Amino acid sequence: MRATAAPGRGILWMLVTMALFVGLDTVAKILSQSLPVLQVVWARYFFQVLILGFILAPRLLRMLRTAHLGLQIVRSIFLLGATGFFFSALSHMPLASASAIMFVSPILVTALSMPLLGERVGPHRWASVAVGFLGALVIVRPGSEAMDPAALLALGAAGCYSLYQITTRRLAGADAPLTTLAYSASVGALVTSLSVPLVWVAPDMNAWAGMAMLGVFGTIGHFTLIKAFENAPAATVAPFSYTNLIWATLVGYAVFGDLPDRWTILGALIIAASGLYIVHRERVRRRQGLA
Repeated sequence: MRATAAPGRGILWMLVTMALFVGLDTVAKILSQSLPVLQVVWARYFFQVLILGFILAPRLLRMLRTAHLGLQIVRSIFLLGATGFFFSALSHMPLASASAIMFVSPILVTALSMPLLGERVGPHRWASVAVGFLGALVIVRPGSEAMDPAALLALGAAGCYSLYQITTRRLAGADAPLTTLAYSASVGALVTSLSVPLVWVAPDMNAWAGMAMLGVFGTIGHFTLIKAFENAPAATVAPFSYTNLIWATLVGYAVFGDLPDRWTILGALIIAASGLYIVHRERVRRRQGLA
C-alpha cells in the first residue's frame, strides 16, 4: 500500500483506530461476563462478515480471489487465535493490563523476523527485544503471589498476533487489503460457527446489540487502520498505536473501575519504550538503505 504525503491525517486515523479497538475490547469484556468467550469471539467475526458481505456484495467473489490461499488461511487462523486468547484474558483481568501485555507482539515480530523472514536483526534491536521482554516480566511477575494466570493468556494472544503480523508481511503486495480483511473475517466466522453451538447461551436483546457492535467496531477499526497507512508511512503512524494504552486505562476505569497497579504501569512504559526504539531503528535502517 502506497502512503500519500499526509502524515497529520494518517496520525489522526491511527488515533481513531486505537479508540475503536479499545471500544471493541470493552464490549467483549462486558459480554464475556455473561456469555462464553467462544460465543463472543464468534460474534466478533460473524457480524463483521455480515457487514463486509453487505458492503462488498457486488465484488465479493473478486475480493476472495488469491494466489496465496494457504497463507491467507494460516494468517487468519493466527488472528483467530489471538482474538480467542485475548478475549479470554479480558474476562479475567483489567483492560489496561491485558492491552499492555499485547504490546509485546511488535517485539516478538522483531525477534521472529530473522528465523522466519530472513531479516537481519542488529544488536540495537536485539537489545530492544530483551528490554521489551523485561517489561513483560514486570507485568506478569512469574513465580510471585501477585502473578495473574490470565496474563499467560494475554501472552498467548501476543504470540499469535506476532505470527499473524509475520504472515501479513509475507503477503505484503500480493493481495489487496480488502481481500486479506475478507479472508480474516470469513475464516474466523467459519471456524467459530462450527464449534459455538456446543457452548451457546441464548443472549437477550442487550447481548445481541453488544455482539453486533463487535462487528461494527472491528470493521470500522480495520477500515480506519487502512486509511492510516494510506495517508502516512508505517514508521510515522506506528508509534501512535501506543495510545491504545491510554484509551484502555481511561475506559477501564470509567466502565469497570479498574486502574493498573504500579508494576503494570512500569512494565507498560518499558514495553512502549522498547517498541518505540524498534520503530526508530527501522527508520534509521530505511534511511541508510536509501543513502
